[in-house]
Amino acid sequence: MSEPMGRFDAPEPETLPDDVRTRIETETEEAGFTPNVFSAFAYKPSHFRAFFEYHDAIIEESAIDRAEIEMLIVTVSGINDCLYCVVAHGALLRLYSGRPKLADQLATNYRSADLSERRRAMLEFAELLTESPGDVDDAAVEALQETGFSKEQVWDIATVVAYYNLSNRLATVADMRPNEEFYQLGRDQNGE
Repeated sequence: MSEPMGRFDAPEPETLPDDVRTRIETETEEAGFTPNVFSAFAYKPSHFRAFFEYHDAIIEESAIDRAEIEMLIVTVSGINDCLYCVVAHGALLRLYSGRPKLADQLATNYRSADLSERRRAMLEFAELLTESPGDVDDAAVEALQETGFSKEQVWDIATVVAYYNLSNRLATVADMRPNEEFYQLGRDQNGE
């Protein structure tokens, strides 16, 4: 198994506060392996707690569905050249969407994917907020609403995009490495 990060040393589990170690153990049990993001972000336990508490709120209390959340993450991570998040969340997108090719398409160019008008508008907004946040205006928000997103859903889309822009930058600086398990996860669905 390779190290979770190339530029920083991940802490040894026995040195971590009990709550952080328990969270990592829970994630390991659920996934069948320890996703490197947990080992890496344990580098600073206070940041780990805040990062994953916000993550959990975004995922568990969202007005958009989980496949849409993962579509946003993969698209933003592709724009930001974040290998860890493209690979890890590409695996999750394959599982939640049942469309194995979709993650690869979104990671390289979301315009190449077979998407509804609504979801294409969502990803166009994600690209705008990622690359040109100063250009987000009333018209950009209204364009999302015109395709059927509620104000709460627009908020949640923006939250996912903003959060993963942060996460991508941390993963890049740390040189976070994707787990081998993520590369094949969810690829054998529907013959895609």
